[in-house]
Amino acid sequence: MPVNGSRRLILGTAALTLALSSLVLTESAYAAKPVGSGEGATPEQSGGGDETGIYAAARISYSGSVAKNGGTGNVTSADVNWTPPPCWYAPYLGAKDFKEKMSKDIEGQMNTPGMGGHAGAALSELQRHYEDDYGWTDTPGYKDYNVENDGKGMFWAAVENPNEPDLLKRSSCNDLPFWVDNGEAPPPQYEEAITPEILAALAYQHMELPDTEVTLAPEATTKVNLPTWAWLDKAVFDEVQATAALNVPGFNVQATTTAKPVALKLEPGTEDAETYPASGECAINANGSIGEPYAKGKADETPPCGLKYLRSSGDGTFKLQATITWEIAWTGTGGAGGDLPNGTFGNEQAVTVQEIQSVNR
Repeated sequence: MPVNGSRRLILGTAALTLALSSLVLTESAYAAKPVGSGEGATPEQSGGGDETGIYAAARISYSGSVAKNGGTGNVTSADVNWTPPPCWYAPYLGAKDFKEKMSKDIEGQMNTPGMGGHAGAALSELQRHYEDDYGWTDTPGYKDYNVENDGKGMFWAAVENPNEPDLLKRSSCNDLPFWVDNGEAPPPQYEEAITPEILAALAYQHMELPDTEVTLAPEATTKVNLPTWAWLDKAVFDEVQATAALNVPGFNVQATTTAKPVALKLEPGTEDAETYPASGECAINANGSIGEPYAKGKADETPPCGLKYLRSSGDGTFKLQATITWEIAWTGTGGAGGDLPNGTFGNEQAVTVQEIQSVNR
């Protein structure tokens, strides 16, 4: 095969897809229950085993305020150009387990009826790469699947983000599995290799923000042209944390993403209304609360955070949208850290607006 500077097989897209089809770790692959994974069990360096005898070590665990069952959380990035990583490279299997799985997959595909041409050639080159130390310009080959170094490191492979809806993006990490020694960083050419920053972005994606309703006075039902006060107490409105971690022998990394509330935006649900302040954006107070609770005697005052409806809602209601802006930052293994785009999450509240009844004498 000619040397061309690529880390990928180039015997055609169809052949490459076939050759790599068993190597990309989707959610269903790495979430398999490992044998002996009950209380107190510890995976071996090779990665342990699932019902098929293979366990992909690349499983990421989530803790803190996160969506259940690995689902996407409810926070929306304020930056429309920011997205969580669609895929990444992570520790997969030790050398012996990798050999067992890879050799079976290659043999099975090569014995498929009609397998030949570019697809068959791609599989042969793939086999040579891991069995006969056949490499390319920047990708060394491996003798006997690097079994002599079993226990001293792991093969890393691509992991698809199961929450990424775009198939092309999800499958864009298509380099062959590569070896990384314990305690060593992956080669620099693998820019998508798992890092604390990638884990922070995943924690962001899975973060579940509190479903907190804004307190209103008057509550639920108000009058036309009557200022309605809105506020959130610090006691029910505080920062939220989510952690993503990847822990395997020889490689342990994690990141915690923290969301801190910084502002409340009110959208009355009708153009016939005014907000306080005029922008509708209420800043957070020094004590961590937003707005100011209504108290007796303040009926004629302008609320620091609130709204005023200019017409009745009739027989229905207006859908008041209260959206919280969250400032998001992260910290991770090795003192890493930084900022992520602000996030938003909003709730709808039904507000009835009545006409003020007057009696003429």
